[in-house]
Amino acid sequence: MSSRSMKLREKGREIGPPTREPPLKDPGGRRLLRQVVLSVCMVLLSALYTLSLNHPAAAVVAQKRELPIYSVAREDPVLAISFDASWGADKTIPILDILDKYNVKTTFFLVGGWVDKYPDMLREIVARGHEIGNHSDTHPHMSKLSEADIRTELHNMSAKVENLTGVRPTLFRPPYGDYNDRVVTISRQEGYECVQWSIDSLDWKDRGTADIIKQCTYRVENGDIVLFHNDSNDIVNALPTVIEHYQQLGYTIIPVSEILLEGEYTIDVQGRQHPKATD
Repeated sequence: MSSRSMKLREKGREIGPPTREPPLKDPGGRRLLRQVVLSVCMVLLSALYTLSLNHPAAAVVAQKRELPIYSVAREDPVLAISFDASWGADKTIPILDILDKYNVKTTFFLVGGWVDKYPDMLREIVARGHEIGNHSDTHPHMSKLSEADIRTELHNMSAKVENLTGVRPTLFRPPYGDYNDRVVTISRQEGYECVQWSIDSLDWKDRGTADIIKQCTYRVENGDIVLFHNDSNDIVNALPTVIEHYQQLGYTIIPVSEILLEGEYTIDVQGRQHPKATD
């Protein structure tokens, strides 16, 4: 027999001399310690955060953002359609004829440079009972302008309209939909309501008549504001179908200023205008 010590096997495990067991762990105690440390850290962080709220920088961060009106909380079935006019004008008369056919009044947001080129077209829009909105004088990115330049853009455009029609616009739509707090605040200081849109026809992408109709009809709600452009390639083909769809759903189409709420209001984070709650 071999002089080496015999090792027994039990269920595939080699049994040799007993090994020294490691000291017992205390998972419960360590877990408790971690929880205490985390709780203390949270208390300290909360205290630091609360103190920091009094700091001017924190007040700037917490300041409510100024938003334009994208849509209006209306109980009645009304919506508004609007046209931005910045460049061409050859489709404007056909658009006006379609609006007349369906007895629809709407809002044209015009650029001052467009008014310079097409003063007779401006007069025709007004003569047919439509509303004029301010779309700036030169179509810049308004958020990049100084306060003085924003006021100049607004003033120059409205002065041109007032000189030709006797009516001063009361609505403003920033070119490219580009705005910041300064643009919205200054436009309201100058007597305009800053307005965007909740339904975008995307007609400027020139993806065809069917696409414009789809963009404008797949979902509609009371108080929506629809965006078109007066010079898009397929607007004349798509507009009758869109208007018929709205009217078949029971909607009355009105100018943008008429869809806005009177009196005090609030604007939620989606840009929807609501009547101010009364106590």
